[in-house]
Amino acid sequence: MPPPAPEQLNRTIEMLYRSESARVLATLVRLLGDLDLAEEAMHEAFATALESWPQTGVPDNPRPWLISTARFKAIDSIRRRTRFDKAEDELALHTEALLSEAALDRENGGDAEDEEIEDDRLRLIFTCSHPALPAEGQVALTLREICGLTTEEIARAFLVTPAALAQRIVRAKAVIREKAIPYQVPEPRELPARLDAVLQVVYLIFNAGYSAEVTRGELSGEAIRLGRLLLDLLQLHSIDEPEAVGLLGLMLLQESRRTARTSPDGALILLEQQDR
Repeated sequence: MPPPAPEQLNRTIEMLYRSESARVLATLVRLLGDLDLAEEAMHEAFATALESWPQTGVPDNPRPWLISTARFKAIDSIRRRTRFDKAEDELALHTEALLSEAALDRENGGDAEDEEIEDDRLRLIFTCSHPALPAEGQVALTLREICGLTTEEIARAFLVTPAALAQRIVRAKAVIREKAIPYQVPEPRELPARLDAVLQVVYLIFNAGYSAEVTRGELSGEAIRLGRLLLDLLQLHSIDEPEAVGLLGLMLLQESRRTARTSPDGALILLEQQDR
């Protein structure tokens, strides 16, 4: 495939960032165990795409390319740190081994990548909605890391300054780091106590994609996918939670009317004028 024109490439990468960045980040968090390092590596991978894809063209499957590029960026970052902090030598070796093992698994057809990413997103949601985090921190971190909204977008939604919102995110990340909150789905016995916060998070994601101001189909679609994933998890452990079923049903009902909400040119249509 010939390299795309610069404007087309920029649009492609922007669309990829909106649709894939959260999945890429979730996988990197699992591999690295460090949210800040994963974010840094992911952004460097997208920056590398802007530099290299004009010559090489867009890969047929961009997500594995971005994950692979980001993991090498993470290894480089850890190696740079070890030059100044010898205590990180062991961490660097351990992380490098994990990343190499993950790459080998993919090459040998080990864990299916799509299944891994499904699990990664679920792990990250449970981490962002951990009860050790303050409620406002849970919401802010979720919208930033899982929905991919900018700090400015989230700040407008909460009627606070971007600086204040950024501090909420920083504090939430600090709690995760200081309390060593694991990036994992809770044990079955812990699920009912943790579920309310996670369902609120999923609903927030749906609302972010279905707001009156802007419709972002990838976010509401992601919320529905996560709602199904949660329901599958609960059914796997024979946990009966009507609220999870109800939330998924509500999201599916609202999403079914998406095309009726806007005109062909993208203008919003008032409820009484919609073909429901």
